[in-house]
Amino acid sequence: YGDNITVGEGTFVNYGLVALDVARISIGAHCQIGPNVQLLTPIHPLEPTPRACSLEAADPITIGDNVWLGGGVIVCPGVTIGDDCVIGAGSVVTRDVPASSLAVGNPARVLRQLDDSTFGPRHQHPPQETPQ
Repeated sequence: YGDNITVGEGTFVNYGLVALDVARISIGAHCQIGPNVQLLTPIHPLEPTPRACSLEAADPITIGDNVWLGGGVIVCPGVTIGDDCVIGAGSVVTRDVPASSLAVGNPARVLRQLDDSTFGPRHQHPPQETPQ
């Protein structure tokens, strides 16, 4: 593990990340990865005989730019999370999440679309001071 993962510029990864990169894991730029997140690409057979033979396959995981994965999120094999998404803490992402979505739960479900007008003044960044 560890040879099949890319992480974009400015991405923050908290402690406890598990990234099983049997297939490609791609994390975009400026993402926030909460503590104890799991990115799991392996797929094991459901049938007893092939499973006993330790056969393993995998599907890639793609995480877009500016995505926030809350603490304890699990992303399952073959999932793509679009740009600008927020995935709530403890969610289990079993299917693709479209760009600019808020998704939560087990399994994760899209609650709403996000854009800058979604957030009130509490969430606005303070104006940048110009150096003199």
